Amino acid sequence: MRIGHGYDVHKLVENRKLILGGVEIPYEKGLLGHSDADVLIHAIMDALLGAAGLPDIGQQFPDKDERYRGISSMILLGHTMEKLTDAGFAPSNIDATLIMQAPKIAKYIPQMKENIENICHCPVNIKATTPEWLGYIGRGEGAEAHAVCMIEEI
Repeated sequence: MRIGHGYDVHKLVENRKLILGGVEIPYEKGLLGHSDADVLIHAIMDALLGAAGLPDIGQQFPDKDERYRGISSMILLGHTMEKLTDAGFAPSNIDATLIMQAPKIAKYIPQMKENIENICHCPVNIKATTPEWLGYIGRGEGAEAHAVCMIEEI
């Protein structure tokens, strides 16, 4: 068994869709990034890659590569799973936390879990919290996510 931790942060801006866990969430702002900037999926990808001892998502899917401009992070998660399998590993479980002041996302979590479980084929737990109006996240300037996972040799 191996354990990995992932972290990601993106700025919230106008004129972008808010995509979290592969779900489009109605909101006046979205996350800024080269891809769809799904901060939750990015943290999960880095946890999986780290557990396997593989390079992080910035090296796997560089933002200088036009193939990844605007791409769905769910597609990138699928590619990450291929890399994990090629390295001889499969995830046993994933636990992730999304940190943002708004919007409230509790009602979207079941669909996020289903989306991720359909690609990763393991139990997924997602939690959400606010920073209680503290810092740049509390001011609504961005969103963060942390993820941990356990993988095993296949």
